[in-house]
Amino acid sequence: MNGNLNPTQQPGEESIELSLRPRRLSEFVGQRQIRENLSVYLQAAQKRGEPLDHLLLYGPPGLGKTTLAHIVGAEMGVGVHITSGPAIVRAGDLAGILTNLEPGEVLFIDEIHRLPRPVEEILYPAMEDRKVDVMLGSGPAARSIRLEIPPITVIGATTRQGMLSGPLRHRFGIDFHLEFYAADDLQRILIRSAALLGYDLADDGAEEIARRSRGTPRIANRLLRRVRDFAQVAEEGTITQSLTQHALGQLQVDLAGLDRVDQLYLRTIIDKFSGGPVGIETIAASLGEDTGTLEDVCEPYLLQKGFIMRTPRGRTATTLAYDHLGLTPPSNGQLPL
Repeated sequence: MNGNLNPTQQPGEESIELSLRPRRLSEFVGQRQIRENLSVYLQAAQKRGEPLDHLLLYGPPGLGKTTLAHIVGAEMGVGVHITSGPAIVRAGDLAGILTNLEPGEVLFIDEIHRLPRPVEEILYPAMEDRKVDVMLGSGPAARSIRLEIPPITVIGATTRQGMLSGPLRHRFGIDFHLEFYAADDLQRILIRSAALLGYDLADDGAEEIARRSRGTPRIANRLLRRVRDFAQVAEEGTITQSLTQHALGQLQVDLAGLDRVDQLYLRTIIDKFSGGPVGIETIAASLGEDTGTLEDVCEPYLLQKGFIMRTPRGRTATTLAYDHLGLTPPSNGQLPL
């Protein structure tokens, strides 16, 4: 899929994201309810002299889950240790991480829904009782010992909250659902990022990028960097709306933030399958794309924009999709509004 609008982090992008990432809660833009509540929880924990309660962050990729984990560490004045569910293969790996943490520190586990079950079961007593069970030896001589760990904060991030087991989900005292960003919040993020990159971004240029960023800061910053490339080659000191429109046109990102694959997705349903319903596996096969990529990257935004519907029989294009592509909807009365 076109990498510009894929909200998952791309190879080599981490260092750039770090340079643009807000460091404190006061610098974090958007997600107002989360910011206000998290500020209360942080202040209360500091007054009690305790770590923040375990925190679960869930929502589509690119909305700031990792950033919030770093902000929690900065606000509490503690270190943040980062790992991910797929990286922890054995229970002993997690036990080693937990026993090496300092009091109050944050353990951030990205893609926590992908933790293997034996590893997950090590996490339960660690979160609840600050204990870790470690197996010594093997076979008949094997024995289990229970080690104490210091009070810590576990922050879990997931794009698929429904895949978390009930016992793990219930051990988080705080959970936040991150939503897509409004265009004005993205504009503020873009103007700040442009200043950090050493470029002047006009208000209308910021508005143009924000409108096409799928409500996702990571995509907004990625598009900003690509528009900056066009500005640099054109020797333009200010990123204007006209320059932005030209650059995003070259990137095949349309006015609604759909890229080439999104448009092909819609046209496949409309042209090949008469508007649907059609199964996701069939669409994926027609496009030569992975089913998971379409479900995690394409569909959330198309659903949010009202361009498709999920039905028990498959995906269906809506009248909004026909209008967006400049096509005439069928007049059989079967198309969803």
